Amino acid sequence: MGKQAAPRKVGDKEALAVGNTIRGSARKLNLVATLIRGRKVEEALNILKFSPKGMSEDVYKVLASAVANAENNHNLDVDALVVSEASVGKSISMKRFATRARGRSARIVKPFSRVRIVVREQEEA
Repeated sequence: MGKQAAPRKVGDKEALAVGNTIRGSARKLNLVATLIRGRKVEEALNILKFSPKGMSEDVYKVLASAVANAENNHNLDVDALVVSEASVGKSISMKRFATRARGRSARIVKPFSRVRIVVREQEEA
């Protein structure tokens, strides 16, 4: 008896990609994720490519990974894909200390975030 396959976390016509440690706050990352929610994949990739926001490059990579997963692992049509979900959450935080006046120190928190992108194949209506 071999190892059983884990159940799928998304539907039959869906593919998923997750970026676990993206450097930056979840609040800033969510501004970029809002730009692509519900859009066609081709349009979303163009928006991210030309967005002035710094986080858009990381979200672009995760979205491109989701599209590659859809094409290679689930045999979905790339031209019919839509971003059905783009959720953002907190990941780890690096804690650092900086020296301050009068012998004191202050804590600096350097947050990491995670983004989960699900693409769905949409039937042509």
